[in-house]
Amino acid sequence: MRYLQKFLDKVRPYHFELKHLMVLLAVLVFFQVLVSFIHKVSLQKFLVNTQEWYQRDFAEKLANLTATSLELLLETSLESHQGMSDDEAKKIIQAFNIILSEQLLQHHVQEVCVLLGRGEDARPVDNGQQLFSALFRGMEPERSADSTYARAVELYRQHFDEIISQEQIRSLAEPPRTFHVFVPFVPKGELMGALYMKYVPDFGIVTSGILSSYNESSLIFTGLIFFGLLAMFYISSHTVKERDEAQRLLFEERERQLEERIHHQKEALFAKRIYHTHHKAEKIMGFIKEDLRQLSQENIQEIKYRVSKYANFISRVIYDMKSYDPPIQAIRSPIFRTDINELLRFLVDHIFRRVSASLGDYQFDLQLDPNLPVVHVNEFVVWEVFEPLIQNSLDHAGEGRITVHIRTEYDPSARQSRVYIGDDGVGFRPDLLEEENGIKRLFLENVSTKNTGQQSGYGCYIAYEIATQRCGWRIDAENLPRGCQFVITIPEEVGY
Repeated sequence: MRYLQKFLDKVRPYHFELKHLMVLLAVLVFFQVLVSFIHKVSLQKFLVNTQEWYQRDFAEKLANLTATSLELLLETSLESHQGMSDDEAKKIIQAFNIILSEQLLQHHVQEVCVLLGRGEDARPVDNGQQLFSALFRGMEPERSADSTYARAVELYRQHFDEIISQEQIRSLAEPPRTFHVFVPFVPKGELMGALYMKYVPDFGIVTSGILSSYNESSLIFTGLIFFGLLAMFYISSHTVKERDEAQRLLFEERERQLEERIHHQKEALFAKRIYHTHHKAEKIMGFIKEDLRQLSQENIQEIKYRVSKYANFISRVIYDMKSYDPPIQAIRSPIFRTDINELLRFLVDHIFRRVSASLGDYQFDLQLDPNLPVVHVNEFVVWEVFEPLIQNSLDHAGEGRITVHIRTEYDPSARQSRVYIGDDGVGFRPDLLEEENGIKRLFLENVSTKNTGQQSGYGCYIAYEIATQRCGWRIDAENLPRGCQFVITIPEEVGY
């Protein structure tokens, strides 16, 4: 068992190659067994046919020899039978007995007799005295109640006409291995009956020996194939082992490279996100200072609400500076219940309207669905998604009077919410809506919506990364007949 376990431990790393080797072995063994079986059946059929021919031929020759001996003996004895003495008669009877009984010494000869008479009158004679009396004294053989030669007499009667007409040796095969041979008995040219011999040869030992030898050869050949394949596997295993080792080292190297690449990408995204939110934090700090200067007893609650929101946003910015990969529970958790409508209204009223008043002629159109459910995402993570998209409409919509449309809706049948952020400005350039690796170029890194050609800002890129990677939402961009819009889809199973 220990050696078997060692062998299994050695071949276990090459289970793929061993599997193919075993399939090849199984196919070869199957075809070898199939070919061996077909060849064995063909050989057995050939041996049976050959043996049957040989056995029939040998039985006919042996019966013919016996009949010839009897006829020769009669030829020499009938000439002097008139003055035959008792001693000479005894010698003839003894000669008859010797000829008839000598054949029974053969291992495969079971019955020998002379059938005297024609057709229905045939009577079997199997001893010298009766044969002598019938041939020399003209005495008809007595009918015997013994059924030893009943089958011989029956076959003789059935085929008597053929024996008479052809005057040739007639042999009949009877399954499984019995031959009934009839040789016309014609002393001095006169047909007096037939010599009958029952021959039951058995060549099973020869056949089984040949087939056993063939089976041994087949097993040896199959064994040689098996051990040859094992030798091939043993020889190739060293090459396979080196290949696997090289592949393992290559995979480990690529894994390290991918880890480093992902690490650098996360750090780069972290730095860009912090840089992008840094000036926003400065802007928020300016709002806080301005609100504190305008603080009075009449507006204390309103300013308190705004300053609290501003301060929470600043704290979130500071928290994001700790790590580029914050824990998931700091982003999505059942404890967060963010009202998207309220957040969008706050961003418009207390962020963008305060900024847009000094930048140009902008107005906002809010259509907020009151049935929109809350999402279990940190409010200021949602802020980081929506704020850059609204800012994009202010920065890149073009000149003139621009209306920023913000609309929310809830689809109960689809169990999902949608947020539309768009404007009636110049829209996106067509090349920005082309996809690269399944992502529209607008959301790729180092791609700007400005027409100046300068690589400025990462607002759409950061919004896309946060929405898809951290929140599990879907975000898309499209041009309208006039202007463009972003579509943020929030599945209920993710956010609620």
